[in-house]
Amino acid sequence: MTRSNRSTNSVENLRKHEDAVVADLIYWRDPKKSGPVFGCILGVLLSLAYFSLISVLAYISLLVLTGTVAFRIYKTVFQAIQKTSDGHPFKDILQLDLTVPAEKVHEVADVAVAHANAAVSELRRLFLVEDFVDSLKFGVLLWCLTYVGSWFNGMTLIIIGVVALFTLPKVYETNKAQIDQNLALVYGNINELTAKVKAAIPLGKKEPAKEE
Repeated sequence: MTRSNRSTNSVENLRKHEDAVVADLIYWRDPKKSGPVFGCILGVLLSLAYFSLISVLAYISLLVLTGTVAFRIYKTVFQAIQKTSDGHPFKDILQLDLTVPAEKVHEVADVAVAHANAAVSELRRLFLVEDFVDSLKFGVLLWCLTYVGSWFNGMTLIIIGVVALFTLPKVYETNKAQIDQNLALVYGNINELTAKVKAAIPLGKKEPAKEE
């Protein structure tokens, strides 16, 4: 197996693993994991909405440091009273290897580059009007975003996005039949409208390849 094939396989495996982890979190497969992750992300974002990034990082770090110092003092006093020799309370964590393997960095970089290339290709296709109807849809989306941007700032949109990410998938999974039925009607109307637009606008049709 060549190096490029190994790299492709590792990227695909990493994507599948990341997708599985994210799906488990947003679908609340294990509430003990999803709850703290959702709470921490939302708490940090709400803090960033009112304080600067430096202040938020400083306060979080100070809170963590206060907790570890208090726990260290408590364990030291407890060991002195009980006359035990358990040692440092965080010795297991201190012995963990936190070194990031170079292979993992390369895999993450490959995934990021793949997503970036796909995004650039799609934007080029839309901005250069490869398909007139798709570019028209993109223009309508951008026009709608101008209004969204006037109503909400970036941090508010991110908070709404995180809340939606941890709620809408679970709601969809619970009410899949009813939602699919309504979405089918909406998609049918959109496809019908798109077909009419493509039929009315010649630019939406691609010219057949000429035979030499």
